[in-house]
Amino acid sequence: MKKTRFDPISLEIQWKRLVSMVDEASAAFVRTSFSLLVREANDFAVVLTDAQGHSIAQSVLSIPSFIGTLPATVKHFLAKFPPKTLKPGDVVITNDPWMGTGHIHDVNVAMPIFHHGKIIAFAAVVSHMPDIGGRIRNAGIRDIYEEGLQIPRLKLINAGKPDQNLLDMIGQNVRVPEQTLGDIWAQIAACKMLEERLRPLLRDTDLAALGTEIRRRSEGAMRKAIRDVPDGVYHAQTRHDGFEEPILINCTVKVKGDELAIDYTGSSPQVPRAVNVVPIYTFAYSAFAVKALLCPDVPNNEGSFMPISTSAPLGSIFNPCYPAASGGRGMIGHMMVPAIMMALAEVLPGRAIAEGSSNSSITVTGEHRGRPYAAINFMNAGQGATAHRDGYTMLSFPSNLSNTPIEIFEQMAPLRVIERSIRRGSGGAGRHRGGDGLHFEIEVVADTPMMASMIMTRYRSAPRGIFGGQPGKVGALLLNGKPINPADHWVLKQGDRVVMETAGGGGCGKA
Repeated sequence: MKKTRFDPISLEIQWKRLVSMVDEASAAFVRTSFSLLVREANDFAVVLTDAQGHSIAQSVLSIPSFIGTLPATVKHFLAKFPPKTLKPGDVVITNDPWMGTGHIHDVNVAMPIFHHGKIIAFAAVVSHMPDIGGRIRNAGIRDIYEEGLQIPRLKLINAGKPDQNLLDMIGQNVRVPEQTLGDIWAQIAACKMLEERLRPLLRDTDLAALGTEIRRRSEGAMRKAIRDVPDGVYHAQTRHDGFEEPILINCTVKVKGDELAIDYTGSSPQVPRAVNVVPIYTFAYSAFAVKALLCPDVPNNEGSFMPISTSAPLGSIFNPCYPAASGGRGMIGHMMVPAIMMALAEVLPGRAIAEGSSNSSITVTGEHRGRPYAAINFMNAGQGATAHRDGYTMLSFPSNLSNTPIEIFEQMAPLRVIERSIRRGSGGAGRHRGGDGLHFEIEVVADTPMMASMIMTRYRSAPRGIFGGQPGKVGALLLNGKPINPADHWVLKQGDRVVMETAGGGGCGKA
């Protein structure tokens, strides 16, 4: 007889089983992937949902935004492919920003898992691709058509038979098809691994009942945490470097009883640049901020997000209209987290975190010694300080991406790393100092020119401190010793040197 009621001990055992399953699928994805974005940067997520697309568990390496977006993507798949149209062996795919993760550079795949002829779950994987065609990712791109290949919701595999036409189309539109298609096949391998590991649990446990119980308890814990925050309306503003003018992030947090609503009315309108944040991503990082602030120790699943809602006017930076570009959406989206935390700092001073800077990156493409290449290197920055400690140095917050090892980056692209070091003293002063940023310098050794683009944030507007703490230092981007615009694309030749310096976090309290 299958177990449908769970005492605390059996529930914990089953929860650990689920996490071990998605972690094993995650490990399979890393082992079989082709790109350093998976193997080194951990820019992916593996999620198990129920038959309706409600998340049950995800791998521990999953980054925050994907935890919030991937279950919604599964629901979008179900809207296009109702359960009666799905068969064992099907795999669906999309990179639609409004239904995926907010930009086309992430590819989402999902596979229905059947038991006794019925769909009982979905295995889903999302990952940033090494290349998606178009102009290489850059904040200066003006619409989605420049950004690359758009994949609507399609069946990649139909009853076990791959759609070779779709695979050929993807391969024809990317610079490094063996890496991009290799990562997609690795996603499918991870889905199959999760299905295989789930089978033993299905013999003695009702997965629907287990998922419902897990979400019920997580939702209850989040609602209790929200009730502990005084009812009220809390407000914060922050600014992004912007382009012709700064971009305003206007955040209003309303707490009433056991529900919390975040409204971005008053933020800047959408811009003809690749920093727009679509609603699915707006919700994902808003929900992450609330969970990290109020309920960090409760298992991650959809129950934790049920009491949270977000809103933004249509046509604004947080709810743009198609065909808005969004390849660099993290430049704005990552700033929602400190904005929410700053808004609640007055009533939660012991948990507040000063502003920090999210990761920056450099993308290079070209051909070297007859072979094409495309490589991305992420660079982390300083985190803001808290009332209890200094900010962490060179931390990827809130995106949770890893620094790519120098040796790996040099293998993937014809570059030599001159220096990678802590940017000492870049964190803001205070009773607790902000974390320091990163100094990163490279030299081009390619025998032919390469195309390069940089994602940089906080190079004009410094991360602010809290409670009297000082701001961190802004970042910098130099080409051969001269400042350049990170919103442009650059052609680099042999001997050129690029220096990227990420910002330091704000301090907390007066020194």
